[in-house]
Parts: sequence; C-alpha cells; structure tokens
Amino acid sequence: MGGACLTVARRRAGVFGVDVVPETVRRTTLGRLAPGDRVNLERALRWRGRVEGHLVQGHVEGLGRVRRAEAEGAGRRLRIAAPAPLMRTIVAKGSVAVDGVSLTVARADRRGFEVALIPFTLRRTTLRGLRPGDDVNLETDVWLRFARRPRAR
Repeated sequence: MGGACLTVARRRAGVFGVDVVPETVRRTTLGRLAPGDRVNLERALRWRGRVEGHLVQGHVEGLGRVRRAEAEGAGRRLRIAAPAPLMRTIVAKGSVAVDGVSLTVARADRRGFEVALIPFTLRRTTLRGLRPGDDVNLETDVWLRFARRPRAR
C-alpha cells in the first residue's frame, strides 16, 4: 500500500484491513493518510510463469520530496530529492519505486533523480496528483542495492 509491503490481516466483502506497526509509520508516509485518501495497491507477485518489469519488494527505504512536477508531452516529469544513502543505488536507466509504482530513472545526480511518467501511469496511479513539497515513499533497485552493499568483515 503506497509502496509499503503490508499483509492483509482481515478481509470481507470488498474491504480489507492491515496491521501497521510503529516502524512502518516512522519510515513511510502511511501515518499521514486520512480516511478517503487514495493509495497505490498491488498484489504480491506469484513466482510462476513470466516475470516482467522491475522487481519491487515493498521495503520502503526512505522518503523523498517532490521538487518539480512538469508536463512533458502527453506525460509528466517529476524531480524528486532523495537522501544521499539512497542516491548510491539510484542511477539513470535503473529502477526506483515511488509510492509503490516502479519506474525507470530518467536522470540522476547526487541530490535526486527524475522520472518520466507515461499517460498510462498517470491514469492508473496516484502519481498524477503529486505536487512540489509532497513526500513520497522510495524503494531503490533491489539488485543494485545488494550489489553495492558493503561486505561483512
């Protein structure tokens, strides 16, 4: 939900409930949600058949802040500032999940990155409503994250 991996603990007639612990509230934007707020939802992947696109675990690593949101053709480009430790694994043409939506990084530097949103993504996710100053949940490329982690000694 919104990029955070949560387990459905209760379910009935089109409604479900999740348990959110203090760790999740500290690390994500979920504690700021109010009744009626929209969130991105995606079911867990079943490991069978073809796997397409980017792998996203739902392990929010930190918060980013939208710096710019501009129309770009039929799409939209976002500039997001991210903490320095996360920028070690955010690279141009790599992947990043923003509020649970897996995207390709269009550009990256030391302070942040840019993503280009296609019309389909704008229609189907909450990213269309992001404005400068909004905080977002970030998850970096799982493969790059583990490839760049320091070796244990």
